[in-house]
Amino acid sequence: MSNDNDGTIGRRTPGGLRRIFDSISQMANSPWGNGPKDGDDGKGGGKKPGPRNPWVTPDPADTARGRKPRGPSALDELLRKGRGSFGGGGGSGGGGDGFDLSASARWWKWAIIAIVAIVLLFSTVHVVPPEKEGVVTRLGSYSRTVGPGVKFTLPPPFERIRLEDVRAIRTMAIGSPNATDENFVLTRDQSIVDLAYEVRWSIRDPELFIFQLAEPEDTIREVAESSMRATVANFDLVQAIGPGRVEIESQVQQRMQDLLDQYRAGVLIQGIAIRQADPPKQVDEAFKEVTAARQERESAINLARAYEQQVLEGARGQTAAFDKIYEQYKLSPGVTRRRLYYETMEAVLSKADKTIVEPRGVTPYLPLPEVQRRAAAADPAAKGGQ
Repeated sequence: MSNDNDGTIGRRTPGGLRRIFDSISQMANSPWGNGPKDGDDGKGGGKKPGPRNPWVTPDPADTARGRKPRGPSALDELLRKGRGSFGGGGGSGGGGDGFDLSASARWWKWAIIAIVAIVLLFSTVHVVPPEKEGVVTRLGSYSRTVGPGVKFTLPPPFERIRLEDVRAIRTMAIGSPNATDENFVLTRDQSIVDLAYEVRWSIRDPELFIFQLAEPEDTIREVAESSMRATVANFDLVQAIGPGRVEIESQVQQRMQDLLDQYRAGVLIQGIAIRQADPPKQVDEAFKEVTAARQERESAINLARAYEQQVLEGARGQTAAFDKIYEQYKLSPGVTRRRLYYETMEAVLSKADKTIVEPRGVTPYLPLPEVQRRAAAADPAAKGGQ
């Protein structure tokens, strides 16, 4: 066997290499053997030939010795069909089907280039709408803020962009006007009022809004509740549920803005709207009675003030008339005194029974009031008879 191997190695031909592999396979009792060695006819003390190696082409020497070559295995057929599907033609060696590595490499190269180009296009080119601003982060840290338009960034994970709507006015409801969520607040007169209100806010600085606070909306809610309690504590219950609402809303908005500016939250408070301001349900009926009594008191006070104004205006009118009479009296005292006397007597005697007495001892009696009363009583009767 050593001579055979030496001779085989010395030839350095593909057929010699196949014989070396076949010899090694037979020595190791491998299933890849290619049949008996040279000089072994398969009879007597020779070893039993193993199965043929499916990767090795049948040796022409074996064919010449009368051994029947085996056809291609199923794996060979599968590989051949695969090479044909990729456009492989006849190869340069052996005349069999070959695989065009250059064409396949070019196809894969252009496919990879196209995929990379599409990924870069969608990850580096960004369209920022007019109502938004983009915050660009580089490796997780703030880099810059970009406005509306077409913007370019480095591909992820080097740079990322986050869009925030800076024009939208967002609404946060605190409490419930349907009495499903009670929100009790203490007033200055130690009363309790159930408040439901809304906070309207927008983003003023996207950088601060994203990076300064961990939970911006929760912070806004807590600041709103704190500001509302601090403001309502300076108002009475009647003011909190009635005429003081506008003032409360204004003060709460100012307090919230000051606190959020101190926190550098990047938020602008647009306004506060109180939707409900009622006493607790447990004392609602009693509070309604108190409210009705207060309304009656206000009504009586308003009537008294109206009468006061009426009397004052009458007194002012009489004072102005007296001043004018005094000016005329200074010009002609006698005439003014006589006119005042006649006017006074007319005002007094017009409502009293009068008797006219002629001079020189003759006393004719003429009861003018009685005559007038009889004439007035007879006039309706005469009209009824007609």
